[in-house]
Amino acid sequence: MCIRDRLNACDFGVPQLRPRVLFVALPTRAMEFFEWPTPNLHPAPNVGDALLDLMAANGWEGAEDWAAKCDDIAPTLVGGSKKHGGPDLGPTRAKRAWELLGVNGKSLAEEAPMPGFEGLPRLTVRMAARLQGFPDTWQFHGRKTTAYRQVANAFPPPVAQAVATQIRKAIEASSAVALPKRQRATSKRLAAA
Repeated sequence: MCIRDRLNACDFGVPQLRPRVLFVALPTRAMEFFEWPTPNLHPAPNVGDALLDLMAANGWEGAEDWAAKCDDIAPTLVGGSKKHGGPDLGPTRAKRAWELLGVNGKSLAEEAPMPGFEGLPRLTVRMAARLQGFPDTWQFHGRKTTAYRQVANAFPPPVAQAVATQIRKAIEASSAVALPKRQRATSKRLAAA
């Protein structure tokens, strides 16, 4: 088993600060070939760049100004816990971080801001999903609260893909090394027969 103190989603193109500790367990032979994924050389997009098209989807005139001010990565998406009620962007400290970024974190919106909207916009489930690294084609099931729980409790797909790719490489490399030994064993059995 190999433990990494943490990988951060923003190092893999996800516009969110989401550090996570990971454990990888493989057969000993495969573990010898395992290497942690290398973070991207390019920084993750900021929230404004990541969400501008979604914020402007209903014609909100303030979307471009909002995006220009929303120039950092998102705090960790949290919330949606059954214990804490409906969908929001987390506890008080998280909501303050969202507010500093230019987002109302007290609840989620059903849709993007409409023309004439003033104030801090709220995220939709689709916006939260994009900040989590899900492709826009990914489908979430259920109403807003249920769908948001799926997003907020998920492991960011780009990070999962990067780790899974390294696991696959380690297994393939160990299989390639092990194959000649298996072939030798088979040859010995056939010679003894």
